[in-house]
Amino acid sequence: MINSPVLVLNQGYEPLNLCLMRRAIVLVFLGKAEVLENSRGEIHSAHEVFQMPSVIRLAYMIKRPRLQKKLTRFEVFNRDQYSCQYCGRKTKELTLDHVIPRRLGGEHSWENVVSACIPCNRRKGGYAPSEAGMRLLCQPRPPRNDGSFIPYHLAGNHSEWQKYLP
Repeated sequence: MINSPVLVLNQGYEPLNLCLMRRAIVLVFLGKAEVLENSRGEIHSAHEVFQMPSVIRLAYMIKRPRLQKKLTRFEVFNRDQYSCQYCGRKTKELTLDHVIPRRLGGEHSWENVVSACIPCNRRKGGYAPSEAGMRLLCQPRPPRNDGSFIPYHLAGNHSEWQKYLP
């Protein structure tokens, strides 16, 4: 339980990042953060009782530049919500697929890379989707850059985070 994720919000209630519960308790103890959501109970020490937070808000503003996210497997899967962009199946066993294959002049860019399940990627092969008789469920585009890093699979598991996430 001490290693479970905690949502960290900026002073203006914008999601910043995740940290471990141990770090969140230290931030609250030092007065650098306050607990907004406590859905997990308490931890008892020899002299004090600490809430086990699931959402904390920093007492000061963090200014971070909003850089474009790097094109990595994890970021593509996160953008596509761990689902195949051809059949819609949600799975952890995904591959990257170039919509327009590189041998046909397709680029390795956010607009040309999608996640695909292994059977769909095999079926599509080195062809364009129209040649393979397949359709994309949604057009690929660069992910939103709101300055936060909250993986899709973790955001869905914590209902108390939903009111703080965009």
